[in-house]
Amino acid sequence: MADQVPEQPAKLIQIGPKGGAKQDGFNLVTEKVVAVNPAAKQLEVELLAYDGKTVILDVAEEALEDLKKLKPGDGATIRVVENGGKRVAKSFRIRSKDPNTAKADAMLLDLKDTHWLNRKYAAEALGDLKDERAVAPLVVALSDEVGDVRQRAYDSLIKLGAVSVTPLISLLVSEEDELRQSATEIIRKIGKPAVEPLAVALGEADDRLKGRIMKVLDRMGYKPKPKDDGVKQLGTQV
Repeated sequence: MADQVPEQPAKLIQIGPKGGAKQDGFNLVTEKVVAVNPAAKQLEVELLAYDGKTVILDVAEEALEDLKKLKPGDGATIRVVENGGKRVAKSFRIRSKDPNTAKADAMLLDLKDTHWLNRKYAAEALGDLKDERAVAPLVVALSDEVGDVRQRAYDSLIKLGAVSVTPLISLLVSEEDELRQSATEIIRKIGKPAVEPLAVALGEADDRLKGRIMKVLDRMGYKPKPKDDGVKQLGTQV
């Protein structure tokens, strides 16, 4: 039939829904971003429906900031318009291919939810997901008004390990006793992986913070090497 729209169009990019292209553009869904070049204002994406062929798109000026957020390997939905014979990307929506990353995105939002049960679940889940983006929000959650949320944030920061240490160091001199104690305990429970970030902070800290760091290191069984900024394990102190 002459009017029938083929399921697999001849063009490299399928334009719009059945009935043809819309003048305001179309959505291009790609499973993989191949390359991002903000300087050239271009983007290369792989089209899996076309046996892995790639297409290069010019990027509109207003979309350059969003372009910088894309990384090779990301999935994305791209709003494309035809302009002077070129296909120009006008906006992007990143779609993670990793389901854990997608869940972490949702949990990071729930960690700010008004309902404490959602915050509690999110704080717990983020520790299991091991997404480093969760560190700063979980540190903030140590001051949550609900104790269960604070406890889940505490546990998750320990699970995240060494990446949690640097954001916690400033809390070692907090005026809030509970917050200061939580930061100290989390760092101690992280253990050996915490030593290097503590050693780095030691070289940059003021006297007050330096004293706190030294106390934590001492309780962990570490102390500075003579004539060295590093630290080494001493085992049980006597």
